[in-house]
Amino acid sequence: MEKGAAAKKIAELRKTIEYHNKRYYQQDDPEISDSEYDRLMRELQELELQYPDENIVSSPTQRVGAAPLNKFAAFSHPSAMLSLANAFSNEEIIEFDNRIKRLAGVDKISYVAEPKLDGLAVNLIYENGLFTRGATRGDGGTGEDVTQNLKTISSLPLKMKNNGGKPIPSFIEIRGEVYIEREPFQKLNRRRMEEGEEPFANPRNAAAGSLRQLDSRITARRPLNIFFYGIGNIRGINFSTHWEVLQALSRWDFPVNKLIEQAQDINACIQYFEHIGAIRKSLTYEIDGIVLKVNDLALQNVLGNVSHNPRWALACKFPAAQETTVIKDIIVGVGRMGTLTPVAIMEPINVGGVMVSRATLHNEDEIIKKDIRIGDTVVIQRAGDVIPEVVKVIPEKRPVGAKKFKMPKHCPECNSEIVRLEGEVAHRCVNMSCPAQLKEHIRHFASRGAMDIEGLGEKVSAQLFDAKLIADPADLYFLTREKLLELDRQAEKSVQNLIDAIQSSKNPLLDKFIYALGIRHVGERTAKLLAEHFGSMENLVNAKVEDLTAINEIGPEIAASIVEFFHERKNINVMAKFSKAGVIPQKKETAGKAPLRGRSFVFTGTMESMSRNEAKAFVENLGGTVLSNVTKNTTYVVAGSEPGSKLEKAKSSDTQILTENEFLKLIDR
Repeated sequence: MEKGAAAKKIAELRKTIEYHNKRYYQQDDPEISDSEYDRLMRELQELELQYPDENIVSSPTQRVGAAPLNKFAAFSHPSAMLSLANAFSNEEIIEFDNRIKRLAGVDKISYVAEPKLDGLAVNLIYENGLFTRGATRGDGGTGEDVTQNLKTISSLPLKMKNNGGKPIPSFIEIRGEVYIEREPFQKLNRRRMEEGEEPFANPRNAAAGSLRQLDSRITARRPLNIFFYGIGNIRGINFSTHWEVLQALSRWDFPVNKLIEQAQDINACIQYFEHIGAIRKSLTYEIDGIVLKVNDLALQNVLGNVSHNPRWALACKFPAAQETTVIKDIIVGVGRMGTLTPVAIMEPINVGGVMVSRATLHNEDEIIKKDIRIGDTVVIQRAGDVIPEVVKVIPEKRPVGAKKFKMPKHCPECNSEIVRLEGEVAHRCVNMSCPAQLKEHIRHFASRGAMDIEGLGEKVSAQLFDAKLIADPADLYFLTREKLLELDRQAEKSVQNLIDAIQSSKNPLLDKFIYALGIRHVGERTAKLLAEHFGSMENLVNAKVEDLTAINEIGPEIAASIVEFFHERKNINVMAKFSKAGVIPQKKETAGKAPLRGRSFVFTGTMESMSRNEAKAFVENLGGTVLSNVTKNTTYVVAGSEPGSKLEKAKSSDTQILTENEFLKLIDR
């Protein structure tokens, strides 16, 4: 491609990707599929590699993450990031207002009222409209430089846009709150547990941990979002009110929370506090209160600060869903990947409308840090749908002889050795045949997101395993009605229903089957990527690490885990049993004939008769697969005008190359 044409194409791709970022992350109304978005991003990345002179710091490709850092550099905030004084009642809110009136010598104060997100505060520096540096709050004066990680947040503008209103300043500090929404947080935790990792305690911890990753490629895979709520130092322009600041941020393309309102007096603030409290459970993100700020910026300057708190702002906190109870015992559970998780068994207590008798203690380090002992009275909390957790111990109520917890040296299920690898917090059972792991593996295989075998829940799968009727998921397909009827409390009808459910699961969708296998680091999203890319189990089983890492979103660790899984002797035997039982995963296809089944296509260059999306739709409707890169599994490379590096790779690997006309004949167009 000629350099001028490449520059034009790069600019178009950047504009298109930024538009779709806004639709997805800010408006929650995407117009294209994830796979189409990924293709746009890959096309831009390839062009920027070919034309490095066109690289700019505000390109969307800057969000994909970079190699690990040794440590975070210190960042001195140009203006201090102060913490807020707290209020916990309407009376304290009114007292705050009275104090402001006395200091200001006025009878009425107007405010801006904002939801208080439970996230991580950050400070961002923009120079001449470009994002240059960003940091965590730290102690308010000095934070951690997390610029590379912040770039991975798709809702964070890398370049300010002037959509009317105030001109873009030459220098500005912009304050924001990084957070994770509830549903993506729950999915993240489910994926972590499926992959043998510890779940995050709450969305805030997840956001903070994600932003502090030394490897920003890990941050890029986390569902981080951000709202902006204020500014620090600024050069070149002035504002009169905080509300004016928020409107300018919004026009400059910074996401500002839509629930923020102006409040003409303190009574309006209290009404806002009560309203947000009433709707908080319906929000897609966690909040723990509201923030009130004096709207007049000149008055803010007059009021100033006291200690580390501004006099002109107040955090109004909602009551926490916390209760106290007694820990009766600490047991250890063994997960599907062998991870040992200590669990507190407690006196049952109602927390936020739910009866709770168990709470995860996460790992041994967490227990030691909080000094949790059997017999302790503890504060527990349950935020939203998050698993209950122990917040702290009440030491004054500790009984004499309260027993310290020690992680067992041997697995409580199979008595095998327990290991803790260097750099990990988790203890793991190393026995792949551990009954607890196998039971969890079978339960996962039959679960709703996997094979969805009705009637095969945790109790039934454990019963089948304990009765030695099954030792792995493939054994399910060799169960007989006669054997099942020998089990306790199994009626003829329920047995027949279970047999029917197992038999009807023999032709699952390919991505569901891949996910059901329980490969470490392979959650539902990764399973879909693998199914789309390889098209069959045979192709996936024979894939090498380089084939896997050619897929966007799959890194070396995930690729190595997949290759290792299919080379493990025990897993090879299980896969052979699936085949013998007639379990045949199906690639998702539209109804009708599929003349291209088993054939895969890679497109490069520009087609004159149709767009890439249209070409992809034709291939998939005829049963074929569209790949993003040329691999040994590629059947055809379709070359349009001005093809890229994929054409050269096709030539070097002897992959069949089709012209646009040849492709049209193949699909009968």
